[in-house]
Amino acid sequence: MTTVLRPARTAFRSPLALLQALATPHGVDRYLELVNPALTVRELRAKITDVRQATPESLAITLRPTRQWQGFVAGQFVELALDIDGVRQRRCYSPCSSQYRDDGQFELTIKAHPNGLVSQHLYAAAQVGTVVGLSQAQGGFCLPDARPERVVLISGGSGITPVLAMLRTLCDEDYRGEVVFVHYTTGQHTLVHAGELARLAAKHSNVRIVRAFTGTTAGDLSGRFTPAHLHAVAPWFAGAQTYLCGPPGLMDSVRQCYSAVGAVSRLHTEEFTAPVSRARTGEAEGAVSFTESRITAPNDGSSLLQQAEAAGLTPAYGCRMGICFTCTTVKTNGCTRNLLTGELETDPDTEIQLCISAPVGDVAIAL
Repeated sequence: MTTVLRPARTAFRSPLALLQALATPHGVDRYLELVNPALTVRELRAKITDVRQATPESLAITLRPTRQWQGFVAGQFVELALDIDGVRQRRCYSPCSSQYRDDGQFELTIKAHPNGLVSQHLYAAAQVGTVVGLSQAQGGFCLPDARPERVVLISGGSGITPVLAMLRTLCDEDYRGEVVFVHYTTGQHTLVHAGELARLAAKHSNVRIVRAFTGTTAGDLSGRFTPAHLHAVAPWFAGAQTYLCGPPGLMDSVRQCYSAVGAVSRLHTEEFTAPVSRARTGEAEGAVSFTESRITAPNDGSSLLQQAEAAGLTPAYGCRMGICFTCTTVKTNGCTRNLLTGELETDPDTEIQLCISAPVGDVAIAL
């Protein structure tokens, strides 16, 4: 009988796998970042290449991702990660540049919200050369592949970023259909990318930019949204595809307008504010147990993320609105209500999103 000697099997099928194992427990990227924070093997990061003032309260930041970046589709969002006082913080932002930008970079507009830990930090400390963590682009708030004949883009405040990316993308495609872009803000001093909007409208005769100022009569429209605004600037809106992002009041008013004309199916929306918890009768009872921390607190009816923070815990989160899944945690027992859909989750040992889940009676969370 002939014995065939075979080479011993190895768990390392590539030089990278071997290096990763040798670098355990930290991994290769932990050592590479000591040499160059933007030099990575697996982790996706981005370096800030430009910072400029967009308005008195916001910055326009340009980032160059590392080679792992797969790009984005206009309307999607990315998650930034950065260390603040030794704690890793994550937040979601929508690129506002065209998806066809040919230098591989993308632009974010960061408004310094009064209680925004990450936005305030970036507003104060962002500078050229800063390296941040980055996720791949996510989200389904996007234009259809087959572009519609007419498009209405409506935004308010910080909600301008995803729809501005859509406008820039359509212009780069030399889109021939009709576009009306309506942006609501308090006045000229808070209108971001005013110069860019004016240039796009001047270059593309099929694009109309409408400035709606809620705090002054100086804009093309004045006051908060009313159906009369759309009838004035886009009387054909019910037959167009509309993309909307903004604060809750604007979102609700536009939805009611489209519902009244039977065009809800043509209205596409993206939320950028956290859902408001409205505890129902009998639900804000019992207690919330954070089992791993051995903390129990009375259920006050707010989201589990808010209740965890009120109890002194610091769970990871990104968007606070149910889109990034960073705060996903296991509910070991009890019932929760989804603040976006109203659905109840009663099964034990189930993953839930803390930011959009409110406890119904007693709940135990593995946190």
